[in-house]
Amino acid sequence: MKVGEIIEYLEQIAPLSLQESYDNAGLLTGNKDQEVHKALITLDVTPEVMEEAIAEKAELIIAHHPVIFHGLKHLRGEDMVERIVIQAIKNDIALYAIHTNLDNVASGVNARLAEKIGLQNTRILAPEGSLKKLVVYVPVAESEKVRAAILDAGAGHIGNYSHCSFGVPGEGTFKAMDGAHPFVGNIGELHREKEIRIETIVPDYLLQNVVQAMLQEHPYEEPAYDIFPLDNKNALTGAGLIGELPEAVPPLEFLQQLKNNLQAQGIRYGVLVPKEIKKVALCGGSGSFLMHKAFAAGADVFVTADLKYHDFFLFQKQMLLVDAGHYETEQFTKELLFDLLTKKFPNFALQISKYNTNPVSFL
Repeated sequence: MKVGEIIEYLEQIAPLSLQESYDNAGLLTGNKDQEVHKALITLDVTPEVMEEAIAEKAELIIAHHPVIFHGLKHLRGEDMVERIVIQAIKNDIALYAIHTNLDNVASGVNARLAEKIGLQNTRILAPEGSLKKLVVYVPVAESEKVRAAILDAGAGHIGNYSHCSFGVPGEGTFKAMDGAHPFVGNIGELHREKEIRIETIVPDYLLQNVVQAMLQEHPYEEPAYDIFPLDNKNALTGAGLIGELPEAVPPLEFLQQLKNNLQAQGIRYGVLVPKEIKKVALCGGSGSFLMHKAFAAGADVFVTADLKYHDFFLFQKQMLLVDAGHYETEQFTKELLFDLLTKKFPNFALQISKYNTNPVSFL
């Protein structure tokens, strides 16, 4: 296989355009044409993980956190990042990071965390990303082929429904001029054609691919189509997740279950709320920026990591704040990536790193 084949699939699930502005997801070393026979999956690329990749003859490391996060001005081996990059280049190991773009999709990092906690009826906590409406006019006989191409390319997702579209019959007119090669009609003659107006919604980041798919299948030399901007938010992309437990539980019972489910050595939490926990908001990794969104959504508890001391003074007795650890809330990303890639490439050699890369310890 080529590195590019794996990347193309991963970026269909979590497009790079969905990463945050500060992030550095994507291919960090190597190139897309590089052959790869084995890949190693990890949360972080550490010296131990790099040595593991070399020993296992893995030509690709897929990590959640990008090892190159800030700009590199030189490669002299003076710190851990520089040494890892030098080793990767010397050993022809491609480094790929799938970070906040995987955080910001409904089936990504937070979905797997919610699954481990046991949440139901989940939705994106802070939807982001714009939607467009695509309208195209197609001859009746060709309409289903064009509709299928548009929807298979990723258009038409509304909540838990895919392939959503609407069609209206009508009549189109055109006159082919000199130099044209009309699919129907004759040069110089006004032609009337029974057509279907097909319309659907498209996430902004998929618009180019959807339009290309439509143009490829459309029979007309010059298809007529329109793209309209919408005020609707894309409910399938954005930060955090909110859902419900099957049954409400007392706060301390929830905390103990959370600790067990995450196999955490310890978790930090604020003032206990005087009610049972039912509605749970979460964000794997550093999610303090979503605290107010969680509160506004009516969450009984917000689970995330990297909370500051003063954060715990907020929402006292109204919403429980829990810092369950950065590694602990993102650790299942390795399992998620393994499952996705194994399903797509069942005969490709994949291995989850044996190393726990959590840099935090508890006494």
